[in-house]
Amino acid sequence: MLDRRGRWAAALAGLCVPLSFAPFHWYALAPLLLAVLFLCWDGQTAREAMWRGFWFGFGAFLSGTYWLYISIHVFGRAPLIVAIVLMLGLVTLMGFYVAACGYFTARLRVPSGFMRWCLVIPAGWTLVEWARGWLISGFPWLSLGYGQIDGALRGWAPVAGLYGVSFLTALLAGVLVTLVKGNRRDKLSAIAIVVAVMIANQGLEDRQWTRAGDEDLRVGLVQGSVSQDRKWLPEQRQPTLDLYRQLTFAQQERDLVIWPEVAIPSLDVREAAYLEEIGAQARSRNMQLLLGILVAGEEPGQFYNSLLAVGIAGGVYHKRHLVPFGEYFPVPDFVRNWMRLMSLPFTDTAAGPRMQPLIRVHGVPVAVSICYEDAFGAEQLDFLPEAQILVNISNDAWFGNSTAPHQHLQMARMRALESGRYLLRTTNTGITAVISPGGAVLQQLPQFQTGVLNATILPYGGSTPYVRFGNYPVLVLCLALAIAGLWPGRARAGT
Repeated sequence: MLDRRGRWAAALAGLCVPLSFAPFHWYALAPLLLAVLFLCWDGQTAREAMWRGFWFGFGAFLSGTYWLYISIHVFGRAPLIVAIVLMLGLVTLMGFYVAACGYFTARLRVPSGFMRWCLVIPAGWTLVEWARGWLISGFPWLSLGYGQIDGALRGWAPVAGLYGVSFLTALLAGVLVTLVKGNRRDKLSAIAIVVAVMIANQGLEDRQWTRAGDEDLRVGLVQGSVSQDRKWLPEQRQPTLDLYRQLTFAQQERDLVIWPEVAIPSLDVREAAYLEEIGAQARSRNMQLLLGILVAGEEPGQFYNSLLAVGIAGGVYHKRHLVPFGEYFPVPDFVRNWMRLMSLPFTDTAAGPRMQPLIRVHGVPVAVSICYEDAFGAEQLDFLPEAQILVNISNDAWFGNSTAPHQHLQMARMRALESGRYLLRTTNTGITAVISPGGAVLQQLPQFQTGVLNATILPYGGSTPYVRFGNYPVLVLCLALAIAGLWPGRARAGT
């Protein structure tokens, strides 16, 4: 019975985790809920700690990524059973990551106290969260650091990145556990480290890591709001082309206009005349236009999910990090044949090369990401510090009116904060936004409304510590703490 109660407590705490993320923004819940998990792990066998970790993770991702059902079944038109199996399969996999952290916790040689709760367990959590961000293509959704972008740890993001903020969030959870179960010395140590972290955060928030350029850019972000269930209908093609052209050229004074991911529901070779026409219009206005479209590859049937630059300068960016079971299907041929017979998507999108030349807008280098590529912070470092503006184009219409677009915007905000640069985010149905180098949303368009978001921004140069060193300092620190916690020599009597 006690084991069941512990598992239920862990599952319930996990179910509440998404409340610490957008659109709820109850960021203070994250360390509290994680402290519940740490307490559920305390004194348990490796097997029981593993199961309690699994149910915490299962609950968190069940309530936090329920929108996968909308993407797969409602808009992807997959059969109900297929959608449920795929959604629960991912949720289960995410649960096993937290289970691995529980198993690690139970194997620690360091005794209960400040070192165990405030340093070693948070280090293990951070390493598992980092592994989740790249293993099997990676799924960094609901990484704890994202939820803290409006909290008291945000100043650490330009220094230590997402995973540094996640580590500090887990550290705060350990502090809560220490205040409940620790002895007087441990409690004093926990209080001291919290004070040090918060004082440092205040100093870091006041620090300007990057510098603004001299000449501003007038930008327009176009939100077409073409519903996903109509986007690819043949009769919708021409109205879509006309809509984006009208929204783009209705105003004169703009240096840069950006359309969403696959704004043109077609291949570039099929729309050559249209692209030439709008390119000429953009050149006549001294305008750079960046648009999402499928670009044909060199091989027959090959195509890329791309951003195409037309107007005063050309260029192309091919999406590098593709969505499994969305843009490519890692399945054997017999499964692919079944998918074709069931009228399910089965064609793979080609992945672009890791290193690609930067798009330039009036001479300013721009780093581009498409869709959930902006969730992978380390991959964005390939273009920094040379890039002076970040651009993300997406089609969050796949998620409907769910929490996913809000969570996705929160990730984009972290990329701006980590790099100290403006991020221009254009989506089909929202949330289209201009994000400051400090990670704040300066302007945004309402979801599911057609419109253009106009703003004036400045390019930013220089490097934050995170841009210089990436995740390495945090990972080295966490690995050292984890090894110290597992080292046989750490076994001794409890405090």
